Amino acid sequence: MIKLTLNVVMAEHNISSQELAQLVGITPANLSILKTGKAKAIRFSTLEKICQALDCQPGDILQYVEE
Repeated sequence: MIKLTLNVVMAEHNISSQELAQLVGITPANLSILKTGKAKAIRFSTLEKICQALDCQPGDILQYVEE
């Protein structure tokens, strides 16, 4: 399973959920779905915007976890 580790990277950059959602152009509710692991997919364009906002690489926020 692929997980997003947004909370860790957001804490490292001292950015709130509200601020990140605004920078990425998604609703806080959709960001919450990503953060809690309830999302089944993420668009590359959204992933790119998250990486731009957090100044990171996709591998910094994506993690493979065996089920």
